Amino acid sequence: MVYIYKKTAGNKVYYYLRASERKGEKVVVKDIVYLGSTIPEVKKALEHLPKQKEQIRKAYKTIHRFLEANHYREKILEKKVKQDAWLEEQLTPIEACALHYRTTFQLQPKITQQEILKNFIVEFAFNTTAIEGNTIKLNQARSLLQDGLTPSNKTVREIHDLQNTEKVFFELMNSKEEITHEFIIKTHEALMEHIDPRKGYRTEDVRVIKANFKATPAPYVRTDMELLLKWFQEQKNKLHPLILATLFHHKFEKIHPFMDGNGRTGRMLMNYILLTEKYPPLVIRTNKRTVYLQALREADKSDLFKTEKEAYKQLVNFVAAEMNENYWNIFL
Repeated sequence: MVYIYKKTAGNKVYYYLRASERKGEKVVVKDIVYLGSTIPEVKKALEHLPKQKEQIRKAYKTIHRFLEANHYREKILEKKVKQDAWLEEQLTPIEACALHYRTTFQLQPKITQQEILKNFIVEFAFNTTAIEGNTIKLNQARSLLQDGLTPSNKTVREIHDLQNTEKVFFELMNSKEEITHEFIIKTHEALMEHIDPRKGYRTEDVRVIKANFKATPAPYVRTDMELLLKWFQEQKNKLHPLILATLFHHKFEKIHPFMDGNGRTGRMLMNYILLTEKYPPLVIRTNKRTVYLQALREADKSDLFKTEKEAYKQLVNFVAAEMNENYWNIFL
Protein backbone atom coordinates (compact mmCIF):
# COMPACT_ATOMS: atom_id res chain seq x y z
CA MET A 1 0.00 0.00 0.00
CA VAL A 2 1.02 3.64 -0.46
CA TYR A 3 0.28 6.22 2.23
CA ILE A 4 1.44 9.51 3.75
CA TYR A 5 3.72 8.97 6.73
CA LYS A 6 4.12 11.66 9.37
CA LYS A 7 7.43 11.77 11.23
CA THR A 8 8.03 13.98 14.25
CA ALA A 9 11.53 14.92 15.40
CA GLY A 10 11.53 17.30 18.35
CA ASN A 11 9.27 20.19 17.42
CA LYS A 12 9.53 19.54 13.68
CA VAL A 13 7.15 17.51 11.52
CA TYR A 14 8.07 15.80 8.24
CA TYR A 15 5.73 14.15 5.74
CA TYR A 16 6.76 11.33 3.37
CA LEU A 17 5.02 9.30 0.73
CA ARG A 18 5.69 5.73 1.85
CA ALA A 19 5.16 2.30 0.25
CA SER A 20 4.82 -0.91 2.23
CA GLU A 21 4.20 -4.57 1.54
CA ARG A 22 3.39 -7.41 3.94
CA LYS A 23 4.54 -11.00 3.48
CA GLY A 24 3.48 -13.25 6.30
CA GLU A 25 4.37 -11.52 9.54
CA LYS A 26 6.96 -9.25 7.90
CA VAL A 27 6.31 -5.73 6.66
CA VAL A 28 8.87 -3.92 4.50
CA VAL A 29 8.56 -0.16 4.03
CA LYS A 30 10.29 2.32 1.76
CA ASP A 31 9.99 6.11 1.67
CA ILE A 32 9.38 7.14 -1.92
CA VAL A 33 9.52 10.93 -1.73
CA TYR A 34 9.67 13.69 0.89
CA LEU A 35 6.47 15.79 0.73
CA GLY A 36 7.30 18.68 3.04
CA SER A 37 6.83 19.83 6.64
CA THR A 38 3.48 21.65 6.37
CA ILE A 39 0.03 20.72 5.07
CA PRO A 40 0.20 23.29 2.20
CA GLU A 41 3.54 21.81 1.12
CA VAL A 42 2.04 18.31 1.20
CA LYS A 43 -0.97 19.41 -0.87
CA LYS A 44 1.28 21.03 -3.43
CA ALA A 45 3.48 17.93 -3.62
CA LEU A 46 0.45 15.67 -4.07
CA GLU A 47 -0.71 17.77 -7.02
CA HIS A 48 2.39 16.50 -8.80
CA LEU A 49 1.88 12.91 -7.65
CA PRO A 50 1.43 11.51 -11.21
CA LYS A 51 5.07 12.40 -11.80
CA GLN A 52 5.99 10.06 -8.94
CA LYS A 53 4.48 6.94 -10.54
CA GLU A 54 7.86 5.63 -11.66
CA GLN A 55 9.30 6.14 -8.17
CA ILE A 56 6.35 4.25 -6.68
CA ARG A 57 6.81 1.40 -9.15
CA LYS A 58 10.53 1.18 -8.33
CA ALA A 59 9.80 1.23 -4.62
CA TYR A 60 7.42 -1.70 -4.96
CA LYS A 61 9.95 -3.61 -7.04
CA THR A 62 12.65 -3.03 -4.42
CA ILE A 63 10.39 -4.28 -1.65
CA HIS A 64 9.26 -7.29 -3.70
CA ARG A 65 12.84 -8.29 -4.53
CA PHE A 66 13.86 -8.01 -0.89
CA LEU A 67 10.96 -10.18 0.28
CA GLU A 68 11.44 -12.82 -2.40
CA ALA A 69 15.18 -13.11 -1.82
CA ASN A 70 14.60 -13.49 1.92
CA HIS A 71 11.84 -16.05 1.31
CA TYR A 72 14.14 -18.30 -0.71
CA ARG A 73 17.02 -17.84 1.71
CA GLU A 74 14.75 -19.02 4.52
CA LYS A 75 13.84 -22.07 2.43
CA ILE A 76 17.53 -22.89 2.04
CA LEU A 77 18.11 -22.51 5.77
CA GLU A 78 15.22 -24.90 6.39
CA LYS A 79 16.85 -27.45 4.08
CA LYS A 80 20.02 -27.27 6.16
CA VAL A 81 22.27 -27.38 3.11
CA LYS A 82 25.73 -28.75 3.80
CA GLN A 83 28.16 -25.93 4.43
CA ASP A 84 30.84 -25.13 1.88
CA ALA A 85 34.31 -24.10 3.06
CA TRP A 86 34.83 -21.94 -0.02
CA LEU A 87 31.56 -19.99 -0.01
CA GLU A 88 30.93 -19.84 3.75
CA GLU A 89 28.24 -17.15 4.38
CA GLN A 90 27.78 -16.68 0.61
CA LEU A 91 26.39 -20.21 0.26
CA THR A 92 22.84 -19.47 1.44
CA PRO A 93 22.17 -16.51 -0.91
CA ILE A 94 23.72 -18.41 -3.86
CA GLU A 95 21.59 -21.49 -3.17
CA ALA A 96 18.56 -19.20 -2.82
CA CYS A 97 19.19 -17.85 -6.33
CA ALA A 98 19.56 -21.40 -7.66
CA LEU A 99 16.39 -22.57 -5.91
CA HIS A 100 14.33 -19.73 -7.37
CA TYR A 101 15.88 -20.35 -10.79
CA ARG A 102 15.00 -24.07 -10.78
CA THR A 103 11.63 -24.02 -9.02
CA THR A 104 10.16 -20.72 -10.16
CA PHE A 105 11.87 -19.24 -13.20
CA GLN A 106 12.17 -22.51 -15.15
CA LEU A 107 8.52 -23.40 -14.46
CA GLN A 108 7.19 -20.17 -15.93
CA PRO A 109 5.65 -20.14 -19.43
CA LYS A 110 8.28 -20.28 -22.17
CA ILE A 111 7.37 -16.83 -23.43
CA THR A 112 7.96 -15.36 -19.95
CA GLN A 113 11.29 -17.16 -19.69
CA GLN A 114 12.33 -15.79 -23.08
CA GLU A 115 11.45 -12.23 -22.07
CA ILE A 116 13.52 -12.52 -18.89
CA LEU A 117 16.43 -14.13 -20.73
CA LYS A 118 16.37 -11.34 -23.33
CA ASN A 119 16.78 -8.84 -20.50
CA PHE A 120 19.59 -10.95 -19.07
CA ILE A 121 21.44 -11.18 -22.39
CA VAL A 122 21.28 -7.41 -22.88
CA GLU A 123 22.90 -6.95 -19.47
CA PHE A 124 25.42 -9.73 -20.06
CA ALA A 125 26.35 -8.69 -23.60
CA PHE A 126 26.73 -5.05 -22.67
CA ASN A 127 28.87 -5.73 -19.60
CA THR A 128 31.09 -8.53 -20.92
CA THR A 129 31.97 -6.54 -24.05
CA ALA A 130 32.32 -3.22 -22.20
CA ILE A 131 34.91 -4.83 -19.91
CA GLU A 132 36.97 -5.38 -23.07
CA GLY A 133 36.55 -1.81 -24.31
CA ASN A 134 33.31 -1.85 -26.32
CA THR A 135 31.84 1.69 -26.19
CA ILE A 136 28.19 0.83 -26.91
CA LYS A 137 26.03 2.04 -24.00
CA LEU A 138 23.44 -0.08 -22.19
CA ASN A 139 20.43 1.68 -23.73
CA GLN A 140 22.02 1.29 -27.18
CA ALA A 141 22.66 -2.39 -26.53
CA ARG A 142 19.01 -2.82 -25.59
CA SER A 143 17.84 -1.06 -28.75
CA LEU A 144 20.21 -3.17 -30.87
CA LEU A 145 19.42 -6.58 -29.41
CA GLN A 146 15.73 -6.15 -28.65
CA ASP A 147 14.58 -3.75 -31.37
CA GLY A 148 17.20 -4.26 -34.09
CA LEU A 149 18.17 -0.58 -34.05
CA THR A 150 21.83 -0.06 -34.92
CA PRO A 151 23.54 2.63 -32.81
CA SER A 152 25.12 5.49 -34.73
CA ASN A 153 28.83 6.33 -34.56
CA LYS A 154 29.77 2.80 -33.45
CA THR A 155 32.08 0.44 -35.31
CA VAL A 156 30.86 -2.67 -37.10
CA ARG A 157 33.16 -4.65 -34.81
CA GLU A 158 31.41 -3.34 -31.69
CA ILE A 159 28.00 -4.16 -33.12
CA HIS A 160 29.03 -7.71 -34.05
CA ASP A 161 30.56 -8.05 -30.60
CA LEU A 162 27.12 -7.69 -28.97
CA GLN A 163 25.24 -9.66 -31.62
CA ASN A 164 27.70 -12.55 -31.45
CA THR A 165 27.39 -12.67 -27.67
CA GLU A 166 23.61 -12.90 -27.89
CA LYS A 167 23.72 -15.62 -30.55
CA VAL A 168 26.29 -17.75 -28.73
CA PHE A 169 24.54 -17.46 -25.37
CA PHE A 170 21.22 -18.70 -26.71
CA GLU A 171 22.95 -21.54 -28.57
CA LEU A 172 24.70 -22.64 -25.38
CA MET A 173 21.45 -22.41 -23.40
CA ASN A 174 20.20 -25.41 -25.38
CA SER A 175 23.51 -27.25 -25.65
CA LYS A 176 24.35 -30.50 -23.88
CA GLU A 177 27.91 -30.71 -25.20
CA GLU A 178 30.83 -31.64 -23.01
CA ILE A 179 33.54 -29.00 -22.62
CA THR A 180 36.29 -30.16 -24.96
CA HIS A 181 38.99 -28.49 -27.07
CA GLU A 182 36.63 -28.49 -30.04
CA PHE A 183 33.77 -27.00 -28.03
CA ILE A 184 35.96 -24.20 -26.64
CA ILE A 185 37.43 -23.37 -30.05
CA LYS A 186 33.98 -23.38 -31.64
CA THR A 187 32.60 -21.07 -28.93
CA HIS A 188 35.51 -18.65 -29.37
CA GLU A 189 35.17 -18.69 -33.14
CA ALA A 190 31.46 -17.85 -32.92
CA LEU A 191 32.13 -14.97 -30.50
CA MET A 192 34.83 -13.59 -32.81
CA GLU A 193 32.88 -13.91 -36.06
CA HIS A 194 33.38 -10.76 -38.20
CA ILE A 195 35.73 -9.46 -35.47
CA ASP A 196 38.94 -11.51 -35.62
CA PRO A 197 39.64 -14.11 -38.36
CA ARG A 198 42.25 -16.01 -36.33
CA LYS A 199 40.83 -19.41 -35.42
CA GLY A 200 41.97 -22.09 -33.03
CA TYR A 201 44.50 -21.96 -30.23
CA ARG A 202 47.21 -19.37 -30.78
CA THR A 203 50.54 -20.28 -32.30
CA GLU A 204 52.26 -17.07 -31.20
CA ASP A 205 53.14 -15.71 -27.79
CA VAL A 206 50.91 -12.99 -26.39
CA ARG A 207 51.44 -10.35 -23.72
CA VAL A 208 48.52 -9.70 -21.41
CA ILE A 209 48.39 -5.95 -20.71
CA LYS A 210 48.52 -4.94 -17.02
CA ALA A 211 48.74 -8.58 -15.91
CA ASN A 212 51.21 -9.86 -13.34
CA PHE A 213 51.57 -13.24 -15.00
CA LYS A 214 52.93 -14.57 -18.28
CA ALA A 215 50.45 -16.38 -20.46
CA THR A 216 51.33 -19.93 -21.49
CA PRO A 217 54.02 -19.94 -24.23
CA ALA A 218 52.50 -20.71 -27.63
CA PRO A 219 54.04 -24.21 -28.07
CA TYR A 220 52.43 -25.35 -24.79
CA VAL A 221 48.95 -23.85 -25.14
CA ARG A 222 47.23 -27.06 -26.19
CA THR A 223 49.07 -29.03 -23.49
CA ASP A 224 47.96 -26.61 -20.79
CA MET A 225 44.41 -26.62 -22.11
CA GLU A 226 44.48 -30.42 -21.97
CA LEU A 227 45.60 -30.20 -18.34
CA LEU A 228 42.83 -27.67 -17.64
CA LEU A 229 40.20 -30.02 -19.07
CA LYS A 230 41.64 -32.85 -16.99
CA TRP A 231 41.51 -30.65 -13.87
CA PHE A 232 37.91 -29.75 -14.72
CA GLN A 233 36.83 -33.39 -14.95
CA GLU A 234 38.59 -34.26 -11.69
CA GLN A 235 37.01 -31.36 -9.78
CA LYS A 236 33.55 -31.50 -11.40
CA ASN A 237 31.96 -33.55 -8.63
CA LYS A 238 34.10 -32.15 -5.81
CA LEU A 239 33.62 -28.40 -6.03
CA HIS A 240 30.43 -26.36 -5.73
CA PRO A 241 29.31 -25.38 -9.27
CA LEU A 242 30.00 -21.67 -8.65
CA ILE A 243 33.51 -22.46 -7.42
CA LEU A 244 34.11 -24.81 -10.34
CA ALA A 245 32.98 -22.19 -12.87
CA THR A 246 34.98 -19.40 -11.20
CA LEU A 247 38.23 -21.33 -10.99
CA PHE A 248 37.87 -22.63 -14.54
CA HIS A 249 37.38 -19.05 -15.73
CA HIS A 250 40.54 -17.86 -14.01
CA LYS A 251 42.71 -20.78 -15.15
CA PHE A 252 41.43 -20.32 -18.71
CA GLU A 253 42.39 -16.62 -18.60
CA LYS A 254 45.82 -17.43 -17.22
CA ILE A 255 46.54 -19.79 -20.11
CA HIS A 256 45.12 -17.19 -22.53
CA PRO A 257 44.70 -19.72 -25.36
CA PHE A 258 43.60 -17.27 -28.07
CA MET A 259 45.12 -14.15 -29.58
CA ASP A 260 41.98 -12.15 -28.79
CA GLY A 261 38.60 -12.71 -27.12
CA ASN A 262 39.86 -14.64 -24.10
CA GLY A 263 37.88 -12.62 -21.56
CA ARG A 264 34.60 -12.84 -23.47
CA THR A 265 35.10 -16.56 -24.11
CA GLY A 266 36.07 -17.23 -20.49
CA ARG A 267 33.00 -15.49 -19.10
CA MET A 268 30.77 -17.31 -21.58
CA LEU A 269 32.26 -20.67 -20.56
CA MET A 270 31.81 -19.78 -16.91
CA ASN A 271 28.10 -19.28 -17.53
CA TYR A 272 27.91 -22.47 -19.56
CA ILE A 273 29.29 -24.44 -16.62
CA LEU A 274 26.72 -22.83 -14.31
CA LEU A 275 23.86 -23.59 -16.71
CA THR A 276 24.86 -27.23 -17.17
CA GLU A 277 24.94 -27.59 -13.38
CA LYS A 278 21.42 -26.06 -13.16
CA TYR A 279 22.60 -22.77 -11.68
CA PRO A 280 21.60 -19.39 -13.11
CA PRO A 281 24.00 -17.49 -15.36
CA LEU A 282 25.55 -14.32 -13.99
CA VAL A 283 26.73 -10.89 -15.10
CA ILE A 284 30.08 -9.43 -14.13
CA ARG A 285 29.38 -5.72 -14.30
CA THR A 286 31.71 -3.37 -16.11
CA ASN A 287 31.46 -0.84 -13.26
CA LYS A 288 33.12 -3.52 -11.11
CA ARG A 289 35.91 -4.04 -13.65
CA THR A 290 38.71 -2.79 -11.39
CA VAL A 291 37.65 -5.06 -8.50
CA TYR A 292 37.22 -7.97 -10.92
CA LEU A 293 40.68 -7.59 -12.44
CA GLN A 294 42.25 -7.22 -9.00
CA ALA A 295 40.56 -10.45 -7.89
CA LEU A 296 41.92 -12.21 -10.99
CA ARG A 297 45.41 -10.90 -10.22
CA GLU A 298 45.16 -12.19 -6.66
CA ALA A 299 44.17 -15.61 -8.04
CA ASP A 300 47.28 -15.55 -10.25
CA LYS A 301 49.24 -16.45 -7.12
CA SER A 302 47.77 -19.94 -7.36
CA ASP A 303 49.51 -22.71 -9.24
CA LEU A 304 47.73 -23.11 -12.57
CA PHE A 305 46.46 -26.61 -11.95
CA LYS A 306 46.05 -26.57 -8.19
CA THR A 307 42.93 -25.72 -6.25
CA GLU A 308 44.28 -23.27 -3.69
CA LYS A 309 41.50 -21.79 -1.61
CA GLU A 310 43.38 -18.82 -0.15
CA ALA A 311 44.53 -17.48 -3.52
CA TYR A 312 41.00 -17.73 -4.92
CA LYS A 313 39.15 -16.32 -1.90
CA GLN A 314 38.85 -12.78 -3.28
CA LEU A 315 37.71 -13.93 -6.73
CA VAL A 316 35.18 -16.41 -5.33
CA ASN A 317 33.69 -13.78 -3.01
CA PHE A 318 33.50 -11.31 -5.89
CA VAL A 319 31.74 -13.70 -8.29
CA ALA A 320 29.34 -14.89 -5.57
CA ALA A 321 28.45 -11.29 -4.75
CA GLU A 322 27.85 -10.51 -8.43
CA MET A 323 25.38 -13.38 -8.69
CA ASN A 324 23.60 -12.53 -5.45
CA GLU A 325 23.34 -8.79 -6.18
CA ASN A 326 22.24 -9.11 -9.81
CA TYR A 327 20.08 -12.23 -9.92
CA TRP A 328 16.96 -10.79 -8.31
CA ASN A 329 17.09 -7.67 -10.48
CA ILE A 330 16.94 -9.77 -13.65
CA PHE A 331 15.16 -13.07 -12.98
CA LEU A 332 12.42 -11.93 -10.62
